[in-house]
Amino acid sequence: MPRKLLLCFLTAILLSCESGNITKFDFETYVTQNISEPQIPDNKLNVQSFRSETDSLNDWKTTFDVAIAELKKLGGGTLVVPPGNYFIKGPLHLTSHLEIKLEKGARLYFSSEPKYYLPVVKTSWEGTFLYNYSPFIYAFQCTDVAITGEGIIDGEASDTWSKWKTLQKKDQLLSREMNHQNIPVNERIFGEGHYLRPQLIQFYNCKNVKVEGITIEDSPFWCIHLLKCEGAIVRAVRYNAFNYNNDGIDPEYAKNVLIEEVYFNNSDDNVAIKAGRDNEGRASATGSENIIVRNCHFKGLHAIVIGSEMSAGVKNVLVKDCDFAGKLKRGIYLKSNPDRGGFIHNIYVDNVRLGEVEDCIYITSFYHNEGKGHVTDISNVYMNNITCQKATQNGVVIQGYPDQKVKDIYISNLTIDTVANALSMVDAENIVFSDVILGEAATAPSYVK
Repeated sequence: MPRKLLLCFLTAILLSCESGNITKFDFETYVTQNISEPQIPDNKLNVQSFRSETDSLNDWKTTFDVAIAELKKLGGGTLVVPPGNYFIKGPLHLTSHLEIKLEKGARLYFSSEPKYYLPVVKTSWEGTFLYNYSPFIYAFQCTDVAITGEGIIDGEASDTWSKWKTLQKKDQLLSREMNHQNIPVNERIFGEGHYLRPQLIQFYNCKNVKVEGITIEDSPFWCIHLLKCEGAIVRAVRYNAFNYNNDGIDPEYAKNVLIEEVYFNNSDDNVAIKAGRDNEGRASATGSENIIVRNCHFKGLHAIVIGSEMSAGVKNVLVKDCDFAGKLKRGIYLKSNPDRGGFIHNIYVDNVRLGEVEDCIYITSFYHNEGKGHVTDISNVYMNNITCQKATQNGVVIQGYPDQKVKDIYISNLTIDTVANALSMVDAENIVFSDVILGEAATAPSYVK
């Protein structure tokens, strides 16, 4: 890939590409410099010191709520959770300037009874804003908020919430119809009598967020949802989350996000970058931008996904220095439907190692072949230094539309050792390959004796 093309992407939000005196790391530096660690006051409280004689022996929710309220009175601080098991009947709602620190050996595990997650809260479900059961850990309009430590957050959802997957279709379609009909958000009430599973951890409209070190297990739905957040760090998190739709990390309408050193092991997308759905997303003035994923270890369904809920647009994404920890279905997956609209621009992937996948690189404008009238503009994608041991189906797939072609895709230094179907392209233009080997490398041509 020509050096100037790399510089054009990596400096797109800083400078024009006319300058030759720019290093490869300007974009990465720009994003990381615009992310601030949460500023947490020095106050420290131990959650166990807030137990009262009236607290249920089998429920720590009131204890946590009282401790969080006390830290709020003090102007913020750290709530230390020592080793032990903490059963919590209902959600924990976080406040600004708060850090929940789970010490090694601490385990939060949550009730499976839906009634404890009422009243409904403002949230989002598959890209549509609505009111639903509260996420298990929920921060709304908070600044400087963190969950850290070496403990475990366990959703206890495999025998309960997970089974709602088979019951959700009616509500899923209703939420989409409300989106398409522009029904006011305060009239989109779900919760009791409905079957939309809540997220495990959601930060909604927050600034300066950090999740670091914890292990996530048995989530009811998406694991970490960064919704309308600006400035977020997810670092060194580990997963054992195998329920339906257990996405690892979902930045949505998010800006300035750093995801690094994460060990994924979940049954859906590892990182899924989103930006709202359909009418609602297209009406938004802001999408998702300036997102870095680096030094991560992928295992699950798909490693890096952009879409399919991305109607407000996704731009300026850097994925670098990542490898695989186990089998994946797809490696790099850019997906949109023809009813989404929006755009996917300025995506850069560098130095990613994959093992066995079905598809190594898949870029499509007709995911599930649903909808019409709002085709997505997918362009300016740069992929360099990607290796894959085996693609049991496809090496590279690029699918656009006749009136909105996928364009300006640059793939260099791609090697797939074994592949069933090397390349499939339709309605694509200006697709540039450089130093690509799909399958066994050719040697010198044979000659007639």
